Amino acid sequence: MSKPRIAIAGFQHETNTFAPIPTRYSDFERGGAWPGITRGDAVPETFSGLNIPIGGFISAAGDFDLVPVLWAGAEPGGYVERDAFDRISGEIVDAVVAAGPLDGLYLDLHGAMVPDGYEDGEGELLRRIRDAVGPDLPIAVSLDLHGNLTPQFAELASITAIYRTYPHVDMAETGARAARLLGALIARGRPFAKAFRQLDFIAPITAQSTRREPAARLYGLLPGLERDGAVSVDFAFGFPPADIHDCGPSILAYGEDERAASAAADAMAKAVTEAEGELANPLLPAGEAVRRAMEISAGAERPVVIADPQDNPGAGATGETTGLLRALLDNGARDAAIGVLWDPDCAAAAHAAGLDATIEARIGGRFPDVGGPPVTATATVEALSDGQFLFTGPFYGGATAHLGPMACLRIDTHGGGLVRVIVASTRAQNADQAMFRALGVEPTAQRIVAVKSAIHFLADYEPIAETVLFAEAPGANPCAIASIPYRHLRPGVRLGPCGPQFAEAQTA
Repeated sequence: MSKPRIAIAGFQHETNTFAPIPTRYSDFERGGAWPGITRGDAVPETFSGLNIPIGGFISAAGDFDLVPVLWAGAEPGGYVERDAFDRISGEIVDAVVAAGPLDGLYLDLHGAMVPDGYEDGEGELLRRIRDAVGPDLPIAVSLDLHGNLTPQFAELASITAIYRTYPHVDMAETGARAARLLGALIARGRPFAKAFRQLDFIAPITAQSTRREPAARLYGLLPGLERDGAVSVDFAFGFPPADIHDCGPSILAYGEDERAASAAADAMAKAVTEAEGELANPLLPAGEAVRRAMEISAGAERPVVIADPQDNPGAGATGETTGLLRALLDNGARDAAIGVLWDPDCAAAAHAAGLDATIEARIGGRFPDVGGPPVTATATVEALSDGQFLFTGPFYGGATAHLGPMACLRIDTHGGGLVRVIVASTRAQNADQAMFRALGVEPTAQRIVAVKSAIHFLADYEPIAETVLFAEAPGANPCAIASIPYRHLRPGVRLGPCGPQFAEAQTA
């Protein structure tokens, strides 16, 4: 008996509709922390062994005859330009049709893509595929834990697997789970029953980590719900900085029959609703976070790690705001390092000056309305890099960075303080200690380590930290939900756990 022929493709983007930087086709071509557009046989060659869903699917697909199509992903940012969405979607659809008779399709998607003209990029991609291949082809999809799932998506996908960890250390594992579910669906020979539930509140990203409660407990419930006819149950926290009707948490369950799927979905929805009040935001004002870090680090043997979540490039923020950097300098922080700030001009100036040069650095502040003006300071160029290095932490999972020209700038502060600033030419969140080490900065030797990330950094940095603090500084990834200027949410959604309800009047 021949193996089932399965086409595989990926199209990943997490869209922050409040971000000032649109996402273009060139962003998908370029790559950065992840590979650029990859096609055909290069897909399994590139992604096998990486902590990316399609890599996990490939590794678990021994019983399938794979037809690789393409994988495209871009750093989270603003709306995906229509040209980029149409070109990549069109290439996927055309390749699936050209593949001839297929027994199934696997898609490595995100769940929070918002192209120009569509609130649900994943649902629109599935609609176009269904229009081309019909309603019966089994389609398995893997999604990010931050997907904003819609009824359209739930209707068009045959089976779905969603990450169960944040930091997302289980991306490859989720792809493997999607392969197993697709195999079960093909063997079954008919669709699973499905149940989709949306919850009526939005949880801040900084409260969603599965390394903390209540998320650890909630995601721990999922395997136990997959019984009594329920074959798969998943929970997506949603992606708050997306001004769309269906923003927020949701649950998608599949079962042998409607009763089993609905019972599992309802049980999970009840558990999440009961935990709503525990999803508190841990933010401290940036100056207070720095002063507390200085006090703790004075008597500690390990660094205090400070996150700058509202300027997290991994959530579409610009990655170059200066609020936390300014707080480090103003407070005379000692033995501190911050990175990675996206500033190709500053990196170019450092490379032009050369090692050990003293320059008048102008750092960040490319979007002053979002994150404040640049920091200007006399700095020493301590290290330079071409931005290509191997990631070593559990999140990026062995991928190779392509961050363009990078530099480490040393700034001496008042009272004998010292702050090292890592700048790069490509935006990428700092979720890996290699992003410091590539410039000769050893994180474990610092008193304070500040990272442009929200939660993913925890996987690699929390094990070396005395403690972790979350700073509130300006940025395009607002974590205080009630302050986000939504216009398109469905009425009645609570803005933050137990927060005020969004009302139609707010759209005026």
